[in-house]
Amino acid sequence: MPSACAVAAAAAAVMAARCVRLARQSLPAYLSLRPSPRLLCTATKQKNSGQNLEEDVSQKEQKTDTPSPEKILLDEKVKLEEQLKETVEKYKRALADTENLRQRSQKLVEEAKLYGIQGFCKDLLEVADILEKATQSVPKEEVRDDNPHLKNLYEGLLMTEVQIQKVFTKHGLLRLNPVGARFDPYEHEALFHTPVEGKEPGTVALVSKVGYKLHGRTLRPALVGVVKAA
Repeated sequence: MPSACAVAAAAAAVMAARCVRLARQSLPAYLSLRPSPRLLCTATKQKNSGQNLEEDVSQKEQKTDTPSPEKILLDEKVKLEEQLKETVEKYKRALADTENLRQRSQKLVEEAKLYGIQGFCKDLLEVADILEKATQSVPKEEVRDDNPHLKNLYEGLLMTEVQIQKVFTKHGLLRLNPVGARFDPYEHEALFHTPVEGKEPGTVALVSKVGYKLHGRTLRPALVGVVKAA
């Protein structure tokens, strides 16, 4: 009867023979699956080509994204031209505003010179009215040589009235006595309307108080009575 060691050795030999047989059967399939050196070289070239293509595309994108110096200078030129145009427009507007301000200031100065005395003139108009009423109140038949006091007083009043009108005229203050003229609401103030035979409607029939104009501007309108249709 064989011993246990002999049996174990025989079993191991059988297992080794079986493994060798299985290895021999699997070797052709393994060799068929293993890539050849030519395939490995081709794959490496394709990989390198892909990397080179990606690098070229990346470089092209970088070149596309980065503007050229000519384009940068052209954009800067356009910006400077726009800024210059805007600055010129602002300068023109400022110049026009300054000229308008100068003209308005000059006009105000001229008006101040012309009409700055209108308050003083209005006060003098009352004096002129009093002189006119004083000369009108003197009876003409009493002004005789045998009444030298009244005659001298009357002549003095007349001379004063004439002189004050000369002063008014010198300073652009003109007297308005529009009897028979057409009614002008800018120069006349109507106190009443009445029909007057032989007078055209809308004309001034009576002047209750004379008016005055200072350099063409009505300083005090004349108080008048206006003719209306019968």
